[in-house]
Amino acid sequence: MLLVTGVSGALGSLVAERLTGRDDVVLGTRAGLPGTRRVDFDDPSTLPEAFAGIDTLLLISAGYGEDDVVIARHEAAISAAEAAGVGHVVYTSLSGDGDHATYALAHRWTERRLRRSTPAWTVLRNGLYAEFLAWIATPDAENRITGPLGEGGLAAVARADLADIAVSVATDPAPHAGRVYELVGDRALGGAELAAALGATYEPTTLAEARAAIAVSGAQPFQVPMLASTYSAIAHGFMDGSGVKSDLRALLGREPQDPLEVFVAAVRGAAD
Repeated sequence: MLLVTGVSGALGSLVAERLTGRDDVVLGTRAGLPGTRRVDFDDPSTLPEAFAGIDTLLLISAGYGEDDVVIARHEAAISAAEAAGVGHVVYTSLSGDGDHATYALAHRWTERRLRRSTPAWTVLRNGLYAEFLAWIATPDAENRITGPLGEGGLAAVARADLADIAVSVATDPAPHAGRVYELVGDRALGGAELAAALGATYEPTTLAEARAAIAVSGAQPFQVPMLASTYSAIAHGFMDGSGVKSDLRALLGREPQDPLEVFVAAVRGAAD
């Protein structure tokens, strides 16, 4: 039996769609929505019942937050998996070239915790979504992309491609035991290219200006350094895919979706 956590989220919902109709799959949500088990990592008392009878756990990273919050959630999940006798944990982590982002620490801690856990494990180091670019690089009212991406680029990945890989690995995890897969795109998208695809202009602000704008946007305190560090890592060439060897094509077994097309569709969809 496979348990997939976080299926009300963006990645988890795509995974759940691909597993529809299977009687060997259980879906988990924090609120315990109809047809799911309640899996609330902030309330570990929900986990023994949720993990009962589970052979494989697809642990979708439990949301952004302060490091201590995310780490506590993942510790609760892994400890519950150990106690329930889960045989294999597949974890959706962050790509290796994302180590300069502030939110990388919780992912690396979780990977280290898995290495000393009793279940077998597999780590899927997901690159940032092409859809995420639509959040940080959407043109403003004057049709300008002002996000401080510098001259750098992001080796973005379509969320759907990562969902396909997660399903493939989690439904047949044994061949992937002890493996860490880097899942970044093979095309780095920069600000000028993003703007051209939308008929916009690229006029990046400074990191300081972006940080100030994020701070007054209603973002939570932890999101300010999260986004600023993402901009900086992209701008200075750390997330263009050159620092890791991607396993994306090998695990997909097909051509990845074009991240630029995914970005454009996400921007236009948000505007509709």
